[in-house]
Amino acid sequence: SLADKLDTLVSFFVAEMPPSGSKDPFALRRAALSAIELVTRNGIRLGLSAPLAIISGVLAGRLVGVRHRQIADTVIVAKAQAGYNIGESEVQAERDRALAHALSDEVKAEVLETFAKAEAKLLDFFADRLKVQQREAGVRHDLIDAVFALGGEDDLVRLLARVRALQSFITTEDGANLLAGYRRAANILKKEAVGDGVAPAPALAYTPEPAEAALSAALDRAEPAADTAIAREDFEAAMAALAQLRAPIDAFFESVTVNDADPAKRAARLALLMRVRDAVHRVADFSRIEG
Repeated sequence: SLADKLDTLVSFFVAEMPPSGSKDPFALRRAALSAIELVTRNGIRLGLSAPLAIISGVLAGRLVGVRHRQIADTVIVAKAQAGYNIGESEVQAERDRALAHALSDEVKAEVLETFAKAEAKLLDFFADRLKVQQREAGVRHDLIDAVFALGGEDDLVRLLARVRALQSFITTEDGANLLAGYRRAANILKKEAVGDGVAPAPALAYTPEPAEAALSAALDRAEPAADTAIAREDFEAAMAALAQLRAPIDAFFESVTVNDADPAKRAARLALLMRVRDAVHRVADFSRIEG
């Protein structure tokens, strides 16, 4: 079952026994592919993070229990070997003390860190297996990367719907031109050392050029339209909304100087390019797209 496969995968990753190179003695790659196939074939709406966290929690509880028994038994054996008369009450007392230690904040933090690292590695492992599976189905691996890079997307059914819509869009003229415009905007922002984040909305102290105002107005329309489409998981409509930015972006770069000598103009235009980048990132991280 799906639960059994996930339980097996979590257990081996926590034990730091993932597949390595050509070695996969416990067929974990096959287990992951089988889990992916079960989810996608049956359209199971399941974020992988939630069940992995539940399984990790159960296993962490077992680990703490085993650890406290081991500590207690070590102390009990040592006392017995030293000649102490260990009665039932003393055994229970030692186990209680060991359990208190096992449940200490320090130990819990250590256990949680171990499982958190294993979960992160396992999600990356699922992403790699998904690429293998989808490559055989004709889906580009870089587009899967572009969607995964957004973070927080672990519903495989929704992720693949987004990837397929992106693959259909990026092969169109609008898609190719939007990608080119995005790259130009992203390169300028990178050159100017403008990092990720929400674009500021400075009050303009000047009258914007027509192409500048047109791009701002196009973003005002495209951003909410894309958000609404994404919320209802209509990724084709989200792409169509973003496609409306193609012509305004082209016109902006043709007639507007971003790195203007006027600091106010430069700041406002960089903020506009941040909006372009952030609008596109609503559907995928276009910087991960090859070609």
